[in-house]
Amino acid sequence: MQEANRDVLHGILEAAAANTNAAPGSNEQKIGTFYKSCMDRATIDAAGATPLDDAFARIAAVEKRSDLPAEIARLHAISADVFFQFSSTQDATNATAVIGEFDQSGLGLPDRDYYLAKSEAKTRAAYRKHVRNSFVLLGDDAPTAAREATTIMALETRLANVQLDRVALRDPHATYHMMPVAKLATLAPAFDWRAYFAASGIGTLHRLNVAEPAYARAIARELATLPLTDIKTYLRWHLIAAYEPRLSKPFVDESFSFNGVVLQGTKEQLPRWKRCVSATDQNLGEALGEVYVRKAFTPAAKARARALVDNLQATLRDDIETLSWMSPRTRAYANVKLAAYAKKIGYPKSFLSYAKYDVTDASYVANVEAGSRFARNRDIAKIGKPLDRGEWGMTPPTVNAYYNPALNEIVFPAGILQSPFFNPAADDAVNYGAIGVVIGHEMTHGFDDQGSKYDAAGNLRDWWTAADRANFDKRAACIVDEYSALPVVPGITQNGKLVQGEAIADLGGLTIAYRAYQRSLIGKPHPAPIDGYTAEQRFFLGFAQEWAETDRPEYAKLLAKTDPHPAPGNRVNGTISNMPAFAQAWNCPATAPMIRPAARRCQIW
Repeated sequence: MQEANRDVLHGILEAAAANTNAAPGSNEQKIGTFYKSCMDRATIDAAGATPLDDAFARIAAVEKRSDLPAEIARLHAISADVFFQFSSTQDATNATAVIGEFDQSGLGLPDRDYYLAKSEAKTRAAYRKHVRNSFVLLGDDAPTAAREATTIMALETRLANVQLDRVALRDPHATYHMMPVAKLATLAPAFDWRAYFAASGIGTLHRLNVAEPAYARAIARELATLPLTDIKTYLRWHLIAAYEPRLSKPFVDESFSFNGVVLQGTKEQLPRWKRCVSATDQNLGEALGEVYVRKAFTPAAKARARALVDNLQATLRDDIETLSWMSPRTRAYANVKLAAYAKKIGYPKSFLSYAKYDVTDASYVANVEAGSRFARNRDIAKIGKPLDRGEWGMTPPTVNAYYNPALNEIVFPAGILQSPFFNPAADDAVNYGAIGVVIGHEMTHGFDDQGSKYDAAGNLRDWWTAADRANFDKRAACIVDEYSALPVVPGITQNGKLVQGEAIADLGGLTIAYRAYQRSLIGKPHPAPIDGYTAEQRFFLGFAQEWAETDRPEYAKLLAKTDPHPAPGNRVNGTISNMPAFAQAWNCPATAPMIRPAARRCQIW
């Protein structure tokens, strides 16, 4: 699906790049110029790292600790991931308010556990080599680069030691600590927060959420005690790490040798045009997406998708009424929350304006920097403003979907409403088994271990009775236990606590989608077999087909450590093993390997 969508985007961008008559400042001009600058290998290779000269000069000009807040703010503005993140977000307990939030960040490896686990010693050695090689490409001599790599590893390991792990981050209560700015200054006094906020372009900021207070203390301490030369080395490293894939071939190859080969097992880089299509989508996604939906998502397809969503929602409502483990009080509010779902299908009602994002022929790096500043300025400007519930978190061509508990919304971009997930020419059984399960998955996220903690308005509020919460937790524990035993690659199983939310939604989505399909047949003749497969079998084939995916072992291991979704095979077999309807459709004996015994079967919906 991603390949098919990328081909459509490729055609759009090639045409835009060749259009010399596009109006200056138009979306057509911007996507064409951005793509063309990315494809201009000759200019990029001739420039080497010189497009970053000004940014490196600013780091070199840091002479005292009081210079750090402004420099960190500048690096954050161009997407260099240093020390921490600060962004806008909804207030978890007042969903109409947009606030500022401090978050842990600043690591070069994908997760804190890569620094701490004995099993990742080889990865750490490869990372150290990668850092050293990158500094050599920047012009540092080999002994200096080796010392710099040691500095980076030591500093990032200290940061990793005080970061929360991914399981802990799943609890929204654990990352909600609203406080006045003055309290942050008391909590972590060694860093001038007000100077950072001022340099970030933030106006008056009275309160913010400090998601991880212990980490705020730790990075303030590091910034106050580390030698300034070590801090500047760290800043240089994260600047080059952010832009290395966008520089000349030696830098691109070095980045790929670690991030592609070591971390993901990838044998060769994608063709440049594919990387440039992705980069354009990342920076100008709604400008590109507006053209994409005209080509790839018809009004008829949107209407049929909407009908599927409505039927799934009605089926989930009926299912909630039958749950023996849910009390009348909790059931009543669950239906209130479900009825309040905002349903976004295909593309935004209003596409984002890129009027303040200048895309020029200057250089590819300059266009990426400008895109980062544009996105950063938009994000910071939201703080203290009314919440925009029409905003999307994914671009229209994205092959994905999501539920946002803070907005209580389900979102299905046009990119995922394509064959084989959604095929207007296919029969309903296949579509309900494929996109229907995706829809049900996102709907039931509103009632998983995270989403269930938010109310209909998106506030972090406990609306369950204690008994109902205990009943739910018992059923969720069944999922955790089941997935903790499922293998990903030899020697590594799923982290059941990490993937429980997605696994719960997989089971809920499949259950509700199957019932919705059965509901759609009421009053109609039962569909005849096609190619020897019954309608029920076609439903499960549609589900299995959507997770047909091949991952290299290294990439599968990376996902097992960092991704809250189970591995594709486990998403299929782990889910259907709890579905009596699957066993019935395929006449499976109770002893079949893909059928869990009734006594151990996990069931929520």
